[in-house]
Amino acid sequence: MQQPIAMNDVARFSSTKESQYFDRKSARKDDKEVAKHISAFANAAGGKLVIGIEDDGEVTGFKRNGARDIENFECAPIATCSPSPVVHKERISVVNSSGEDDVVLVLDVEASSSHVISRMSDGEVFLRQNDKSVKLTREQVSALQYDKGQRVFEDELVLDSSIDDVDHEVLDRYKELLGTEASDEQVLRSRRFMRDGKLTVAGALLFAQDPSVMMPQARVRVLRYDGVRMETGERLNITKERTFCGPLPKVIEGAHALISGMLREFQFLGPDGKFRTVPEYPEFAWFEGLVNAVTHRDYAFRGDYVRVSMFDDRLEIVSPGALPNIVTLDNMRETRYSRNPRIARTLVEFGWVRELNEGVQRIYSEMRSMLLGAPTYSEPDNAKVRLTLENNIVARTVRRREALEDRLSPESMALLGEYELAAVRLAFANGKVTAAELAGHIGRGQRTATRVLKGLSKDGGPLEWRGSSATDPNQFYALAQV
Repeated sequence: MQQPIAMNDVARFSSTKESQYFDRKSARKDDKEVAKHISAFANAAGGKLVIGIEDDGEVTGFKRNGARDIENFECAPIATCSPSPVVHKERISVVNSSGEDDVVLVLDVEASSSHVISRMSDGEVFLRQNDKSVKLTREQVSALQYDKGQRVFEDELVLDSSIDDVDHEVLDRYKELLGTEASDEQVLRSRRFMRDGKLTVAGALLFAQDPSVMMPQARVRVLRYDGVRMETGERLNITKERTFCGPLPKVIEGAHALISGMLREFQFLGPDGKFRTVPEYPEFAWFEGLVNAVTHRDYAFRGDYVRVSMFDDRLEIVSPGALPNIVTLDNMRETRYSRNPRIARTLVEFGWVRELNEGVQRIYSEMRSMLLGAPTYSEPDNAKVRLTLENNIVARTVRRREALEDRLSPESMALLGEYELAAVRLAFANGKVTAAELAGHIGRGQRTATRVLKGLSKDGGPLEWRGSSATDPNQFYALAQV
């Protein structure tokens, strides 16, 4: 998982992979190249650009032949970008790869919440996506400019807030992650979560005891329904309901615990032919969907809240607000953009958030690995984003008391060969097994599979044959009745 690097540690700068929040460059790079990366970080969620370390991690500093003056890089945010982004600069003393006392320069670029940052020399605009600084098209720049107006909301002040509203337990956890002993107010101000003694929207959502008092939309509601649709009135079929209010780290933890406890378990036959007990959805898929909904929702949209609805056949996660304009249903697996970069970056530091496209990609792969259908994203009424995960009860066997271990003793199982064991497991998982199914599973011909199945059905074996005749096209084998 990509994470911002909180501390300026040269060893980490040399060894850490370049990411959404981090890049390193030689001191020989020209203004255009440096401006490109500053623009990209500022237009996304911010990040660190370290000058004086090669792409391969070699610390070359500023004394190598061809290195430009460090002052050129320190002035780059003002001299090469328009408008100038907020960049914090720090020189760090090092011993370079030639054994000389030297320095590297850390440019800590803040996210620009209200302006698109362009390269001054040619007007090009870049956006950080994973470990690349990607040039945007004219249409993408226009979309980004629109969304920059939306993003101001997380930096607005909550006028009726103060330091007294802070949940100090959560803030203490955050300070520990940052490795700082500064006062609460100092930390909040330095991370742009407090101004003039008042919390920002992002500060309130992340650290206030109950943000919903200030913003009623700041909550998560989890509902469990009996059946496959929502009923109302006398047929109301909600079996469990809970609303979570509080700082986002606690909301995420609470919703995670509740949903985990409501998921059913199934017997799953893995690709290795061994059984695993698994929940009806892979944890990563639904949890990443929940975290993305909380992190990237449009908090300026006041009429709705994040909802998780669990039905017998599916799980739905709804996040208020349409996708940011640069992200679409078609490109969301490849495109990374955060509507709330301060919230996103902070939840990354807490360990909750992955990069948007990285997480979405993995939701797809996790569902596929459990033989489930692809997740479905939609935008109902162009006013919300809905993620739907479908289970597949028909293709799975609910874990019952008649588990395989209860049907066959360990001693009997130990006597079975590789193909025989695969046949028994398939019959248990699917309720039946045919010669064709077994052949495909073990990678052998149907004649071999038939011979294995017939052997298992003789003399009180673990399988029994079912069919009307030897030529019955629907014949199969099932576990023998005890």
